[in-house]
Amino acid sequence: MNPDDTPARLRLDRALDCLDVAFRGMTARIDETQCDCHWGCEEELAQLKVPDVVLDPDLLRRTWDAPDWNDHGAVLRRILPQFARALVSGLVEPVFGMAEVGRSFVRGHWRQWPAHQSAAVWEFLRAWWAHTLAESDPAVPVYEVLALCAEASATLSPWLNTWEALEDRVADRHLTEAAAHWEYDLLGDELPWGAWDSDNADELRTELAAWLVRHAPVRLQAQDAPEELLHRIRLIGLTGPARWEDPHWPNHRY
Repeated sequence: MNPDDTPARLRLDRALDCLDVAFRGMTARIDETQCDCHWGCEEELAQLKVPDVVLDPDLLRRTWDAPDWNDHGAVLRRILPQFARALVSGLVEPVFGMAEVGRSFVRGHWRQWPAHQSAAVWEFLRAWWAHTLAESDPAVPVYEVLALCAEASATLSPWLNTWEALEDRVADRHLTEAAAHWEYDLLGDELPWGAWDSDNADELRTELAAWLVRHAPVRLQAQDAPEELLHRIRLIGLTGPARWEDPHWPNHRY
């Protein structure tokens, strides 16, 4: 099957088209301002006040990344159709990972937007997540898309439930890669993406660790994952001396 004709890809394409419709004609507020010393010039700001003009990649980056818009929601609605397509194409590369993008969504208060707009965003995130899990070589790693979705929605449950329901080798390979990416931080009782301004980082970390310990070992064994990785996942489920004194604790000999 052509990768562009898979059900997951077709769903994602429909979700992107829905964003185009839902946010067509959106603009930043006419009185929106920005710092011309650090953000950009008046001519660039003026582009955000005209609907549907395609922004150059650097302007798009500075726009979603800026933390100090007077109305971040209006700015995000203005750029969202172009921004979403750049995201799924792997053209957005935040310095500190995709969780930054999730927090940009949070600053825009997207779940409080009119129902048809927030529904379009929900479906985009779900469709992108499903497509990422189904792709053998996604444009953005699964663990990065998960961080974005978790931060944007303030929950891990729907994303992990979707992953858990997939019983195929592609999803399991993604799980092996993600577990190797997460284990160091989770062993230090830290969320494995930057969450310094998140209100529920501890809650997300606890849920992710418990899910990984419960769900990953059998599927990782089927992928012939390294034995040391399996031990580290086991250790994530332990606390206190039971973890630190285990012979497979990374610093056990020092």
